[in-house]
Amino acid sequence: MDRYPAPESKQRFETIIKRSRFITTVLPVPEKQTALNAIQTVRDEFSDANHHCWAMVAGVPTDVYNQDQSDDGEPKGTAGKPMLNVLQHSGMGNIAVVVTRYFGGVKLGAGGLVRAYSQSVSSALNELNIITAFIKTTMTLQLPYSQLATFEHWLKNTDIIILEKEFSDTLSLKLAVPESEAESLLLRAYELGGELTPP
Repeated sequence: MDRYPAPESKQRFETIIKRSRFITTVLPVPEKQTALNAIQTVRDEFSDANHHCWAMVAGVPTDVYNQDQSDDGEPKGTAGKPMLNVLQHSGMGNIAVVVTRYFGGVKLGAGGLVRAYSQSVSSALNELNIITAFIKTTMTLQLPYSQLATFEHWLKNTDIIILEKEFSDTLSLKLAVPESEAESLLLRAYELGGELTPP
């Protein structure tokens, strides 16, 4: 599959569990450094909170190198890992989740913490506005100027995106192409007298 669900935008949800306040912030992030920067922004926003536990699947869901988590001071394995587990089982990508906790005076215990952090993320994902993200390959299409309107009309029924247009003797289009549509693009380029090349 070359498509997967991802958060549409930054979204926030809140729940109270045994007097502790859990604020779940969902962040759309295409890669790990963006995720780390976004997590820090949430930490700064709620600087007086007791914990900012987080997990990320930053990019394509199958890329384990862009997955990470942190307990941020909660007992080891009670927050970040359960949160990441929920994300991994959701099949979502391009996502980081920060659960900010304001301690309410009642200790939850290890099992209670695992349930609280897992539930915070699960509940947020259930209410999340999502989009479909694609694994895309960049390709360049050389096309006669006379065929541009025809090609753009055809594009409307695809998930291919024009990234750049370069005008010289022929028209050069830099395209982001979902893997599943590469073959139909190749066929269409041939029909229009164009030439398709990798980046």
